[in-house]
Formats: sequence, structure tokens, C-alpha cells
Amino acid sequence: MSSSLLVLAAAAPAAGPPGWVQILPLLAMGVIFWFLVFRPQMKRHKEHQAKIAGLQKGDRVVTAGGLVGKIVKLEDHYVDLDLGQGVKVKAVRSTIGDVIPPGGNTPAND
Repeated sequence: MSSSLLVLAAAAPAAGPPGWVQILPLLAMGVIFWFLVFRPQMKRHKEHQAKIAGLQKGDRVVTAGGLVGKIVKLEDHYVDLDLGQGVKVKAVRSTIGDVIPPGGNTPAND
């Protein structure tokens, strides 16, 4: 009788961790990915949208293509930029990369 109990005990599979424990590393990686990648990207996107919404006539801006100009006219989706000495271009509003603050041309060693 004791030998049959040993055979039954040996044939029973070992109890492993529950299924939800195996999912925990994936959830942890998802949370880490969220805080390191998605959240900062969403924050930068919101800041850029606020910058685009706050554009005013006369602001000096830099486009995504690297052009530096002064806003002459604002429309819903476009801005007219004066690049200097009669050179005016129309740019898509969302391609404005940054607004140059007034007095932004100060030397770096001051």
C-alpha cells in the first residue's frame, strides 16, 4: 500500500505559481514603458500644441525645416513668415518648431 502512494505522489505534477504571477513581469514592463516613453512624449506634444495655439503676429519662430522668420499673418492652418528683405513664405502652422523669445540673440558668454 505504501508503494502505491509513492507512485501516485511521483506521478502528480508539482504545483507551480498561479497564472497571474506569470503576467506580472509583462505588466511591470508595460508600466515602465509608459512612464519612460509615452508619458514624456504626450507632455511634449501638449506643450507644442500650446505653443502653436499661442502664436501671435510679430513672433519670431523656427520651423521644423530650420527657417527662422517673423510671423506676418496667422491663419487657421497656415502662417506667413517674413524671412528677411522681402522674402515671405507660407508655412504649415504645425511645422513651427519653436518660438524665439525676445532678446534671444544674446551672446553665450554673458
